Amino acid sequence: MRIIPAIDIIEGKCVRLSKGDYDTKKIYNENPLEVAKEFEDHGIQYVHLVDLDGAKSKHIVNHKVLEQIATKTSLKIDFGGGLKTDEDLKIAFESGANQITGGSIAVKDANTFISWLQKYGPDKIILGADAHNEKIAVSGWQEESDKELIPFIKEYQKEGVTYVICTDISKDGMLQGPSFELYKRILAETKDINLIASGGISTFDELPKLAKIGCEGTIIGKAIYENRISLKQLETYILS
Repeated sequence: MRIIPAIDIIEGKCVRLSKGDYDTKKIYNENPLEVAKEFEDHGIQYVHLVDLDGAKSKHIVNHKVLEQIATKTSLKIDFGGGLKTDEDLKIAFESGANQITGGSIAVKDANTFISWLQKYGPDKIILGADAHNEKIAVSGWQEESDKELIPFIKEYQKEGVTYVICTDISKDGMLQGPSFELYKRILAETKDINLIASGGISTFDELPKLAKIGCEGTIIGKAIYENRISLKQLETYILS
């Protein structure tokens, strides 16, 4: 299972939120590149970079941070937050994103999202399926849609999606453990999906459990920043 630490960006700084609430912002480092380099030094190969300013303003904002991390580390970056137009996507890929995640766009403008899948291929475009009470949330989680989580994933599987990041928003940043049962159900009902678990990871012991149920990757945020899971532990896990 791939280990994918998260770097969330507001005003160019590395922050974390709780349940996606911008009022709970906590700055962990003024320099996201330092954070990325530390990950790289511990054998980590992937990072999930989220442009929270972009998610709020509905267009790419922090592409300079993306470019810096892409040019000064060898990390493979999955970038998301506010990608709404072909131009946003072009900027993200030109700035060094290896993959992009589309969440709100997949709900609000399916045609554009499907056109990205067709143009760039399913290895480059990840479906962001972030849910609250199994309803898809959009606009930096500020709004809930009427889309049901599992049918939403299935719809996009038919369009060629192979990678899905699923965040249970009620768990995100709460350090109370991930939604094991939800992920089991998703994997049982959607065959051949690369499911990346996100939200609530709080202890190292949860990682083998997520791997065992079949998650292809897991995104870890606050547990790293609050020293609940050490980079040394992750390095050992990656090398084992």
